[in-house]
Amino acid sequence: MSGGDIAGLIAAVVFAVLVGFIAIPLVKFGRVLDQTREAIKDASDGITPILDETATTIQETNKQLARVDVITKNVADVTGNVSALVALFAATVGGPLIKLAGFSAAVRAAFRAAGGSRRSRGTTH
Repeated sequence: MSGGDIAGLIAAVVFAVLVGFIAIPLVKFGRVLDQTREAIKDASDGITPILDETATTIQETNKQLARVDVITKNVADVTGNVSALVALFAATVGGPLIKLAGFSAAVRAAFRAAGGSRRSRGTTH
């Protein structure tokens, strides 16, 4: 063996040791990637049912909101009808009641005035 052969053999051994040192972190990094892949798979398997339940919940909520919208519209219609009925009642009965109240106040005032005149005549006799 010549000096060049020995140098080549030493270089090959050093290169093999260097590859061995580099291979250890690469193997560990591969394991980390495998664990990360498994964690992502588990997370996606857990998220899928949650997303399905969320979609179902949103659909049911939209149905309920549509029902509430119909109820709100009906309540608004009833409120408008009641308001119109109250206005009609006030216009129909309110005017005559105000006139009757004014008439009764005038009659009371007249009776008081007539009663006061009699009392003052009765006291002077």
